[in-house]
Order: sequence, then C-alpha cells, then structure tokens
Amino acid sequence: MRRVLAEYDAGIHVKTSGTTWLEEVIGLAGSGGEGLAMAKAIYGEALARIEENCGPYATVVDIDRKRLPAAATVATWSSEEFVAALRHDPQCLRFNPHLRQLLHVSYKEAAKMGRRYLDLVEACEPEIAKNVTGNLFERHIRPIFLG
Repeated sequence: MRRVLAEYDAGIHVKTSGTTWLEEVIGLAGSGGEGLAMAKAIYGEALARIEENCGPYATVVDIDRKRLPAAATVATWSSEEFVAALRHDPQCLRFNPHLRQLLHVSYKEAAKMGRRYLDLVEACEPEIAKNVTGNLFERHIRPIFLG
C-alpha cells in the first residue's frame, strides 16, 4: 500500500472511528473499577437493545446471537476477561467477534450516559490513550505509511 501511494502520489482516508471507540471501551475495562463497571453497563445496554443498535447496520454485521454472553455473565468478568473478549486478537481463545461487533455498532449506548461517560473516559485516559495510540499508530498508520 505504501509503495502504491508513493508511486501515484496518492492519499487515502483511514477510517478508524469505530475501532477507536472499541479501544476506548477496552481502555475503560482495562482500567478496572468504575471503568470496568461502565464497560459492562454499555454491553448490558447494547445487548438489551440489540435490534435497535444493529438495525442500521443489518447488511454489514454478522452477529451470531447464540455466541453473545448474557449480561449477567459479563457482569462477573474481570478486566482481563472483558479485554480479551473485546480486543481484536483472533489468536486469543477468549476473543469474541460477535461481542465486538455488537459493541462496535452500539456506541450510542455510551452517548446516552452523557457526562457520566465522558467524565469516566477522562479519568481512565492513560489506559484509553495507550490503546487508542497503539491501534491508530501501530495497526493503521505504521503499516500503511511507514512499513
């Protein structure tokens, strides 16, 4: 990709808002305490409103509802369990692409939480920043533009 961009003096738009949102939730969960509780609450709301959240994305999501853990199950997870289920690591046995897709399209559940959500994002900023930077730079910018 880098070679072709240079050869044709072209640019591209790297769309990362959805994955950045997921890295934010991973950062909340990885922070433990209130951050983990918030991530669990977002999942619970996403699951409760699955039709509403997935509706606009019906042609592009592929969620097997049988593979989505119950909200009560997720409520018992540790930070490590939640992060492992959500982080895009297909080699990880705990990774759950169905959970990831559901959360990917359920960002409005966090928006409904308003200031409570924003304050917690600010409080968990070191963990979130580490995840967002790693995702944007290491997984997107470096491979495309730096090699």
